[in-house]
Amino acid sequence: MKTMKLLKQAPAIWVLALCCGAASAQEQTLFNGKDLTGWEGDSQLWSVKDGCITGQTTKEVPAKNNTFLIWKGAATDFELNCKIKFTTTPDNNFGNSGIQFRSVVVEPAKWIVGGLQADLAVQPSIYGTLYDERGVGRCAQLGQKLVLKDGAGNGVKAEPNGSAGDKAQIMAAIKPTEWSDFRLLAKGPQIQIWVNGVQMVDVMNESTKGPNGTTLALQLHAGAPMMVQFKDLRLKPLP
Repeated sequence: MKTMKLLKQAPAIWVLALCCGAASAQEQTLFNGKDLTGWEGDSQLWSVKDGCITGQTTKEVPAKNNTFLIWKGAATDFELNCKIKFTTTPDNNFGNSGIQFRSVVVEPAKWIVGGLQADLAVQPSIYGTLYDERGVGRCAQLGQKLVLKDGAGNGVKAEPNGSAGDKAQIMAAIKPTEWSDFRLLAKGPQIQIWVNGVQMVDVMNESTKGPNGTTLALQLHAGAPMMVQFKDLRLKPLP
């Protein structure tokens, strides 16, 4: 009788387990639109303005090094969607940022992060490319479809694997100083980036070089005064 009772309960248990699994894969909102709860970084450089996460440097308060606003959660396989906009000053037209992922915090006291980065900059040729912060540097240029493999020493070699899209269409989609839809997908070795619905790069990262952590962070680049803003950040874990 006890065995029969357990068998009758089993379907309900399975349903509960499936529901719990589904809930764990639900899309998360990473920013509440009011403050930086859930994030940590230099409060002199990161704030909330006009309902947006805002990284800003000035002549009076520059970034002494590339610094990051670090999400307190963890992400490995995921899809991230958000909106991004740069505001530049007329005298320098400078703007450089990025979204770190599968990264590690290398200097907690200075909020310095190393690892893969979806690069962002006012220069259209950089916006939406794949970069390795504090590592090998540029991994994939706009329009490239690549396989990254271990190279000699600490190097990484990129093997062409087709095209991620039409270069003219890609460049037309990049509007750094306007609100732009940004999408980053990282699942297993595959890394893909879209801007305003147009794919920028498509990479299979088979390299074992560099860190492979769970840190997600937003970059504020050292240099001339600038401002970058993020909003509507949504993260969906992938199975």
